[in-house]
Amino acid sequence: MNPWIAIGALAVVGVGIPLGMMAASAILRPSVPEQGKSATYESGEIPTGTARIQFNIQYYMVALLFVVFDIETVLIFPWTVIYRSALEQGASLAQVLAPMLVFIGVLVVGLVWAWRNGAVEWVKSPRASRRKTERET
Repeated sequence: MNPWIAIGALAVVGVGIPLGMMAASAILRPSVPEQGKSATYESGEIPTGTARIQFNIQYYMVALLFVVFDIETVLIFPWTVIYRSALEQGASLAQVLAPMLVFIGVLVVGLVWAWRNGAVEWVKSPRASRRKTERET
């Protein structure tokens, strides 16, 4: 038997089951239109204002930097586990340290670039600076 047949069957099942479940739920669910169901919040709270709030882009920049350095930690951990055993098996210190130093160097260059471009500096909003000047006067 060709192994691609099994892979194709798995792909058909993997796509077919979720599509079948969505189709069954669309057919079987009750559809009773109601004003409360189309409200922004369905928890019983009466919404005030609009649902569209403009967030500061800085939150996303900090989140991206966190993800980058979180992944760095995940990649450094296996290296620290094999460091000593690699040295005991005869690898030189340069062979063990060089790849990790290059990896950390690339991350440091990225952090310096982000820092110089202002990715880690909080931007003051006009409203916050107005409040500050009102308090000082």
